[in-house]
Amino acid sequence: MDENTYIPADIPSGSINEYLSNYDEITRSSGRLMLYAGDQKIEHLNKDFYGQGISPDDNTPEHLFKVADTAEIGVFATQMGLISLYGPDYPEVPYLVKLNSKTNLVKTARRDPVSLQLIDVEQVAAFKNNSGLNILGVGYTIYLGSEFEHMMLREATQAVYKAHQLGLLSVLWIYPRGQDVKDEKDPDLIAGATGVAATLGADFVKVNYPKKEGESSAEILKQATKAAGRTRVICAGGSSIDPKAFLQGLHDQIFISGAAGNATGRNIHQKSFDEAVRMCNAVTAITVYGKSVDEAYKICRGE
Repeated sequence: MDENTYIPADIPSGSINEYLSNYDEITRSSGRLMLYAGDQKIEHLNKDFYGQGISPDDNTPEHLFKVADTAEIGVFATQMGLISLYGPDYPEVPYLVKLNSKTNLVKTARRDPVSLQLIDVEQVAAFKNNSGLNILGVGYTIYLGSEFEHMMLREATQAVYKAHQLGLLSVLWIYPRGQDVKDEKDPDLIAGATGVAATLGADFVKVNYPKKEGESSAEILKQATKAAGRTRVICAGGSSIDPKAFLQGLHDQIFISGAAGNATGRNIHQKSFDEAVRMCNAVTAITVYGKSVDEAYKICRGE
């Protein structure tokens, strides 16, 4: 177990061992999280899984599970329906159930975003018990600045509390987004998002990497990691980019900014099976084992 692991006071004494075991597994005893994100089949529909520059392997949902099963990851995050359909064939995969999701068809210019629960924590717990699958935590997305933020904040608060009651980990996706949000990657807003996650008691918070003209994103992310306090910050991976550039950014987020891991989806699953597995292992090499960018890139290239 990582020496800095903090046990939140909302975890009952009877669930502490379960929580610590799940925390240890999800971070591979490093205190840092390699979250392999596979929730985009609702979020972005099939655009992220089929088309130019995307491996044909990615057009079937099982590709996500094959990669999660073969590669070294911390946890695979996706919706419970997919886990129900494919999880029995991949029982060794560590899972995180995404509680809410929405498509991107309704644009912010038309209506502020809102994403409410598809399923609740009690149902996840029942599914875990009935299926015997290795479910370690739950996740929830909040759009700060949306006129509907109050509904998402309440659902997220309840999800974190109920997850902790059962010894499960909680990860919040928090994105400033809405008609009143002029810059979604403003460093002050990103720091505000991580602070909100702390007030809700989340174990980890996933945010976008901040950007500000003329400044280093790695330096300005420090504001957000400090604002989060005992809630640990991970950054969204974003669209697929050059693998070495991605690994460099990840290394900077952790070892310059103080982030505690990553949440990577498209930069992994849009590749062919073998390439995706190698990319997963390269990301884990930096995130969990503290390897250099050059060492991780060799893994990525299969050297």
